[in-house]
Amino acid sequence: MVTLLTETGEYELAGAEPSTEALWCSANDALQATGWAAKPEGLCKGEICVPLPGGREREFVDGGRINLAALWRHLGQPAVRSERGHVWVLSESARERKAALASLEAPDFALPDPSGRMHRLSDYRGKKVFLVTWASW
Repeated sequence: MVTLLTETGEYELAGAEPSTEALWCSANDALQATGWAAKPEGLCKGEICVPLPGGREREFVDGGRINLAALWRHLGQPAVRSERGHVWVLSESARERKAALASLEAPDFALPDPSGRMHRLSDYRGKKVFLVTWASW
């Protein structure tokens, strides 16, 4: 069992095979945890596809498994693990985080209104938005 921490949350990968440099997991687990899937054109997340280096495809995809650590490093992103390899963190680089903070653009999120209809912040890009927050503590 491997615990994977990503920007979107924490995932338990029951069939994952970690090593010192690789994190092999099923294609289904990779899709659920990261949104990346193997396609004929390479590894894809939605409409964005990253071609795999010629002759090195098996470093990234092998049968029904995907090496998430290799993908992350290929994307220039950090992939770190615990000493035993039972916890992995796949994140964006500090440079990208710094650029996002400097842009002053709020990250996208979705919340329901009182009637239950979902609203995404990105639906209101370019418009003035007044957000009200409250906490009991």
